[in-house]
Amino acid sequence: MKKVTLYALSTCPWCRKAKQYFTKNKVPFRYVEYDLEPEDRQEEIMDTINDLGGTGEFPFVTIGRGTVSGYDPDEYARLLGQ
Repeated sequence: MKKVTLYALSTCPWCRKAKQYFTKNKVPFRYVEYDLEPEDRQEEIMDTINDLGGTGEFPFVTIGRGTVSGYDPDEYARLLGQ
């Protein structure tokens, strides 16, 4: 199974939907609530997101070597090979 990381905001409804998608489909994932991290950690996270081609939009998901900005269950499934 591909490694999945979900970067989210604690107050974002689309982030909650992304979390529900992976949970419902029994896809193991690492969950990072960006806005609840310490400020220095937020900078590191945003650097990582930017390095991966992200635009600062949440949710931001990495699936294997692929990335998805925003809530896009069809793209999640495609990258997971479902």
